[in-house]
Amino acid sequence: MSGRDPAPGTKPRPNYQRELDALLKTCAEAKKKPKLLLHACCAPCSSYVLEYLARFFEIVLYYYNPNISPQAEYEKRVQEVRRLLRELPEAADVRFLEGPYEPERFFALARGLETLPEGGERCFRCYRLRLEEAARAAVAEGCDYFCTTLSISPYKNAQKLNEIGQALAREYGVSWLPSDFKKRGGYQRSIELSHQYGLYRQNYCGCVYSAAQAQR
Repeated sequence: MSGRDPAPGTKPRPNYQRELDALLKTCAEAKKKPKLLLHACCAPCSSYVLEYLARFFEIVLYYYNPNISPQAEYEKRVQEVRRLLRELPEAADVRFLEGPYEPERFFALARGLETLPEGGERCFRCYRLRLEEAARAAVAEGCDYFCTTLSISPYKNAQKLNEIGQALAREYGVSWLPSDFKKRGGYQRSIELSHQYGLYRQNYCGCVYSAAQAQR
């Protein structure tokens, strides 16, 4: 048994990049681009993902992030996404869709979990809130797939994001695009593109709890 083999009785860890590779090959061979609802968490994370996927999909970039506080920070981030779409050549045909700003929904799901460190159950609930709205938007927009840019961050749990996305795909009847965008230098490329376009790179995820953790 090699050092990479799973322990007896355990399932092998999913390889989301391999799954995405196979799907993109199918898309490249198709005569028409499938339509993708891509949830955007911020401009820096969106930069590489748009550069990567735009040649394979007709993209609707969906901005729904009720976790971001205060509202001035939310507005600053959404304007950076809009600017990126104007300046990134690969985004020329991308359509932007902004969801409602509903911070009360985030604070409701975080109740009782305020002191948890980033990366735990509070974050998982936040993933689901945003991905569920993305799934609903994908259905409303007649998309073939939905996905999120969140997995490009080394601080986000790609396996949990994909598990939630797959569950929502079954619930809403729209396909989930498997992904772990930090792979193959994706995160590093997002940093390069951020410097190239002078994008605002925030030092916390977006919520007041991650901001407090960053300050500590």
